[in-house]
Amino acid sequence: MSDSSKPETPLRWAPWWVLASVALWPLTGPAEAVLSLGALAALTVLLVQRFRGGMALLSHEAWALTTVLFLAYWLPQLLSAPDAFNAPRAWREVLLDLRYLPFLWLVAMAVANERGRRLTFTGLALIAGFWLLDGLVQAATGWSLGGPATADRLSGVFGAENLKLGLVLASLAPFPLTAAAERFGVAGWMTVALALVVVVLLGGTRASWLTLGLVLLASGWLQFRARRVVVAMLLGSALAMAAVFTFSDTLQQRVERTTAALSGDQAGMDHALSGRLPIWRTAVDMALAHPVNGVGVRSFRDAYPVYAQPDDPWLADAEHGAGYHAHQIVLEVLSETGLIGAFLWLGGAALAWRAWRFASPAARLCARAPALALAVTVFPFNTHLAVYSTFWGGLVLLLFALYAGSLLSGEGGEPGADEA
Repeated sequence: MSDSSKPETPLRWAPWWVLASVALWPLTGPAEAVLSLGALAALTVLLVQRFRGGMALLSHEAWALTTVLFLAYWLPQLLSAPDAFNAPRAWREVLLDLRYLPFLWLVAMAVANERGRRLTFTGLALIAGFWLLDGLVQAATGWSLGGPATADRLSGVFGAENLKLGLVLASLAPFPLTAAAERFGVAGWMTVALALVVVVLLGGTRASWLTLGLVLLASGWLQFRARRVVVAMLLGSALAMAAVFTFSDTLQQRVERTTAALSGDQAGMDHALSGRLPIWRTAVDMALAHPVNGVGVRSFRDAYPVYAQPDDPWLADAEHGAGYHAHQIVLEVLSETGLIGAFLWLGGAALAWRAWRFASPAARLCARAPALALAVTVFPFNTHLAVYSTFWGGLVLLLFALYAGSLLSGEGGEPGADEA
């Protein structure tokens, strides 16, 4: 890569802004405010910098990939909105999500040099580690910074009304695991891994169990390239699971529910999936009825009564009403944005993979943590939160930008390249 494509004037405050937005995730309002202000700040800086002679804050390749990945996410919203079941809400999401583009540029700028990557990734590791420690305290005492454990699972700093601790920790797990391995070796990595196993298991979300399992297998192998580490991790995780299982009635119930899938009948499978089969069946019917551009982003709940079977249990549930979202990323994209959305998502995935394939080994090493976090978060053979919701969509987009900005920084992973 030529020197002209390298970022010349790194924004030294950008990593701090990114970290502030992540640290505030448990507080929805402040987190949204910081994100929006960051987007405005990024736009202002970019306008000023352009008048000074061009975009020197980000490599051309990182600029392009970050923008393309955003468009792969946003264009399906735009194209689904004209005939959406709830057109006002769909258009609101389309307009509101435009703020993510300048914020993603800011995130990519934050990791566009060695100093920024070190600060951002270490900061993410510390934030996740703090939430992990808080979860361990709640597991031991019943209390955390988010309040007492009033739910049937650990809630941590997110609180009993916002049960996302396990999912968030599982998705961010590559950052504390990588930081622990680099500083303390195998012992540090194993310690963090076992702590994650305990908290994510008690977090109670089975989607997070699979996500964390993928992270531990991939991280253990990539970090140490040794079968003994993977075997030790498996044995340690099994012991931790056995200990947690022994003392947690709720976990026992969830494991028993999961094993119901082995019965081989539809009722057992539906029980194991917490009643999601009717939701998935309805999502398929929506996709078949609206194959081009779907029923509209965030219109799933509005379309649900139209396509659900008369005996659908979610229609009779007075508390939850119709299914709010598809609980599966592939079905969400197909039902809400149709084949157009699926094509754009696959196009974005193909370009992200192409960038990884043609990147240098040093560049891949720079981007390994966000790449793994992104891969397991959108892993298609799992259940998911709504990817077009404010919180989870923001998390996925953040990982998009961290991946693109660190992989295509233009530095080739050379330490100290930004200090000249």
